[in-house]
Amino acid sequence: MDLTNCSRVEKFILLGFPHVWGINVSFFAVVFLLYMLSIAGNGLIIIIVRINSQLQKPMYFFLSNLSFLEIWYTTAVVPKMLANLLLVKTTICFYCCMAQLYFHFLFGVTEFFILTVMSFDRYLAICNPLRYSTIMTFGVCLQLALAAWLGGFFSILFQIIMVLRLPFCGSNTINHFYCDIGPLLNIAGGDTHWIEAFNFLIAVAVIVTSLLLTVISYIFIISTILRIPSSSGQKKAFSTCASHLTVVSILYGAVLFVYLRPSATNSSFRHNKAISVLNTVVTPVLNPFIYTIRNNEVKAALWKLFQRKALTLSNE
Repeated sequence: MDLTNCSRVEKFILLGFPHVWGINVSFFAVVFLLYMLSIAGNGLIIIIVRINSQLQKPMYFFLSNLSFLEIWYTTAVVPKMLANLLLVKTTICFYCCMAQLYFHFLFGVTEFFILTVMSFDRYLAICNPLRYSTIMTFGVCLQLALAAWLGGFFSILFQIIMVLRLPFCGSNTINHFYCDIGPLLNIAGGDTHWIEAFNFLIAVAVIVTSLLLTVISYIFIISTILRIPSSSGQKKAFSTCASHLTVVSILYGAVLFVYLRPSATNSSFRHNKAISVLNTVVTPVLNPFIYTIRNNEVKAALWKLFQRKALTLSNE
């Protein structure tokens, strides 16, 4: 095929899931419910951190950033996924597909950086408690959050530019429920090996580096906790980072399976879809519950908010 003068496709067909009406409707209901729970749960965390003076701490500032990311990370994918479950053929325009790809990776990569910053925050709080308040000032927190967002912005920008330059002249069917890099490269014309190599290098730089920094932080954290003489002190110290460690384990486990492979086009898209559902639908729902159930300060703030709301309703 002559790729120099080809007419680029104007829209893609998202293959999504096999269409079995009864199963699809049930799956639609489950995904929609989880999506609403994710929006409500993460939105509630942002609200209580914003209005509660006792939560005006670096840890909760970064937690509200994480919740904000989760809302938009899942919103970039789930609405189109829901449409795919009900419609026989779901289409997405070319530039809409590129935008979805960009924002999905922007929020995802930024989430890795925010989680890394959160592990650094926990390291300072547990290993250097006397200097914590002087180091983690509000200005430093803003700078770290901004650095995480800028890191996400630039890490995916060049990949999107390279994908935009590829000729899409043949098949326009994407074997996924959203525009992911692997299925897109699979239908692109021309040589995509150099883009795959660059994508793999970015994945290594972002995922492995952030994971390594997180692991190093927790090595110091755990070694410090084990030196605390009382078991109650150890339990209290570990409870402040247990939620973060749980979220990190879930997120990195899923993402390492999908993206950290040299070839994106030869991977099993059926398995990728299942892991992507976990990443984009299930994990954003779990995060608010994990941080709420295992964090006494957040639970207390939620209880005060509900009491205030109940009192307001009873006075009306």
